[in-house]
Amino acid sequence: MNKMKTLFIALLCMGVGTLSAQTADSTQISPWTKEGFAGLKLTQVSLTNWAAGGDNAVGFNLQFNYFANYKKAKHLWNNRLELDYGLNKTKSDGTKKTNDKIYLSSTYGYEIAKNWYASGLMTFQTQFAKGYDYNVDPDVFISRFMSPGYLLIGAGFTWTPKSWFTATFTPATWRGTFVSSKILSDQGDFGVTPGKHLFSEFGANLRMEAKYEFLKNMTVFSRLNLYSNYLKDPQNVDISWDVQLNMAINQWFSCNITTNMIYDNDTKILQKDGTKGPRLQFKEALAVGFQVTF
Repeated sequence: MNKMKTLFIALLCMGVGTLSAQTADSTQISPWTKEGFAGLKLTQVSLTNWAAGGDNAVGFNLQFNYFANYKKAKHLWNNRLELDYGLNKTKSDGTKKTNDKIYLSSTYGYEIAKNWYASGLMTFQTQFAKGYDYNVDPDVFISRFMSPGYLLIGAGFTWTPKSWFTATFTPATWRGTFVSSKILSDQGDFGVTPGKHLFSEFGANLRMEAKYEFLKNMTVFSRLNLYSNYLKDPQNVDISWDVQLNMAINQWFSCNITTNMIYDNDTKILQKDGTKGPRLQFKEALAVGFQVTF
């Protein structure tokens, strides 16, 4: 576990250091393009003698997104950090986690032709806290920090035909799935051999990202990842598709809609009948609240 935390701290420090890089002379046109936002969304419901029924509830969601992209001469360096955490509490069900994500990505490319770069890609993803499957057994956790944790490192090519679209294909890609929890490791969750804490794969990865302002103060960001493991069932392509729609109400308030779709053949979802198998995972969240853009 200490090794896992050391790895996470090193990756996060590298990402934060990258994202906070500054040019020496602010009077010159900077090769950096930076943008981000931090938001707090709150929900609250209070009922007294309410004939239609219901339950008192309070919830919050904290979100932080930031990207820093560098482009100068033949060099391209794109970096992105996403943090997301939310809780909801009701009188009858107690406190439940609604959102939980740590995502860090860095891509470096060297131009070899117009809009084409020889590039290297690194992504890291995990969650902050324990997660439970409330539909099956709300007392048994199914995930926690670094269980799973995903580290992906690949080499290939990046294509940037438009300023708002980037595609990176890495035909030589290692992906490690970390399961630090002994309980989940002993169960063989997330593809690891029972009792082991790391599941290694080697394959090809395609990542496509688009960020586009289609109306004033309305921006959509989409990221699609496709991964095929050469070593086992390469026809089973793992899919991860994230979409964020951000609508700015004014300088301080906004509305966000996020969707996440995941299919991973190595992630077995427990069903109510006790069977486990890969399933299409989908999450949608709508939030309105305080947001600062910088």
